[in-house]
Amino acid sequence: MSQAWRASFAVLLVGALAVVALAAREWGEMFHQWWHIDTYTHILLAPVIIGWLVTLKFGELAKLEPEPWFPGLLIVAAGLSLWILGRASEINIIAHAGAVGVLQGVVVTAIGPRAALVLALPIAFGAFLVPIGDEFIPVLQAITAEIAVALTLWSGIPAVVDGIYIDTPVGLFIVAEACSGVKFLAAMITLAVLVCFTRFDSWRRRAAFMAVSVIVPIIANGIRAWGTIYIAQSQGVEFAAGFDHIFYGWIFFAMVVALILSAAWRYFEREPEEFGWSTAQVGAFAWLQKLESAHTAPVTALAGFAGLTILAGMTAAIVAPAALG
Repeated sequence: MSQAWRASFAVLLVGALAVVALAAREWGEMFHQWWHIDTYTHILLAPVIIGWLVTLKFGELAKLEPEPWFPGLLIVAAGLSLWILGRASEINIIAHAGAVGVLQGVVVTAIGPRAALVLALPIAFGAFLVPIGDEFIPVLQAITAEIAVALTLWSGIPAVVDGIYIDTPVGLFIVAEACSGVKFLAAMITLAVLVCFTRFDSWRRRAAFMAVSVIVPIIANGIRAWGTIYIAQSQGVEFAAGFDHIFYGWIFFAMVVALILSAAWRYFEREPEEFGWSTAQVGAFAWLQKLESAHTAPVTALAGFAGLTILAGMTAAIVAPAALG
């Protein structure tokens, strides 16, 4: 590791520890959700994926000399402002997004715009650390119920739908929150973004793959719900519930993922290590030289982190005391 990389890494490490300590409550809340809530367990893989993406760019990063970048502190300041706003309004998703945004800003500040552009995908992928998904459960429940009742009627079974309630001859079925398909959809979107930017060059193919990755899981979840109702008509509700738990869980959706990826395989345009911009491509950006004129010394970047962290902590203590409690 060169002297420049050692200096930037030191700035990154100190800055990251400072902002994570400041937003320790938010990081604790997020980890609790990743670990304990099924909708977000896939996020536990996000740091691993980010690390993997960074390792794929080691060769390119070795070709450049990073320097801390003063304007990156504006990203840190924006993230801290979002964090304070989230704490003051008691809207966790905003506070969590701010905490992650601050860390992304620290990375950009520590390594500079040239290295940040080479690592644009793993830095941006950090957004998936924010637990998002439960907000869409009511909509997904309604869609699942509509698909399930349509297929139930199509298969010759009388059914009446009232919101998320489906009344059939063998009993009343409820599309519960756990049956909305949100946890699989959230995981599928995360995977789809990774595939889009590591295996495709064309934006049209990326858009098509993303659309398929959203639509197919929603339809598949409706089919899953219908399958449970259909089996219950002949085998009983108790058997259908057990079958749904065993087969229609991750096994069924693993098959859906395999189907989507196998269908897209022939259209892949590059290998994962070719994602993003190379050092040579970044060096050809004429506007980059203007950005790099704002490089700063490591000690200045550290002072900036310290000042912003202290200011944010004092502000949070005034407008949102619970943020530090």
